[in-house]
Amino acid sequence: MAIDPDVLTKLKPVPYATIRDEIQDGDLLLCSATDPFSKLIRWATKSPWSHVAIAFRLPHVDRVIVLECVEKIGVRAVPLSAFIAQTSTGRKPYPGKIVLARHKGLARKRTKPQLQKIYKFALDRCGDKFSPAEIMRIGLRVLVGRLNRKMPKSLGPQDEYICSEYVARCLETVGIRIEWDKCGFIAPCDFGLDPHVEAIAQIKTPR
Repeated sequence: MAIDPDVLTKLKPVPYATIRDEIQDGDLLLCSATDPFSKLIRWATKSPWSHVAIAFRLPHVDRVIVLECVEKIGVRAVPLSAFIAQTSTGRKPYPGKIVLARHKGLARKRTKPQLQKIYKFALDRCGDKFSPAEIMRIGLRVLVGRLNRKMPKSLGPQDEYICSEYVARCLETVGIRIEWDKCGFIAPCDFGLDPHVEAIAQIKTPR
């Protein structure tokens, strides 16, 4: 079933250290933040979710890494401990709430060959930056989505993404597709509405 819209009030925040060992490759981080771009996404989608990222374990260095796509920077990798502590611009404390979620369909895909497909796609895009023109295209996709219009092919993502398009493409490499209305763009809210995505815990952000 889809994630309960009231999950942010129903799930008590737990310290990162408490759930760190429960995090699995391909788990999702659904965020509800209050910075300007996050407010734009929430306004466009009429939902509490403003950002989504994907997590992976690196056991040989004892780290949990988050891969995400953020405005002005593009695709980057950060430790989950840093992800929950500050925004991509360095604002502390993190201005919002974060839920650890999991796509049920990934359980049978979590084999080494399948995970390598996600790793390769996700990591090959690390460091890609957005140009002003790409930021404008993303903004237009947000506007098209808010107006409930079908996405023109000319505005579809090419080498640039918003966060949710990036994570959705990562999952598509192993045949997992996030359900959405095909209007505008795949948004963070579509992950919360997908019946195969479940909330695992709300991660307490440092204060």
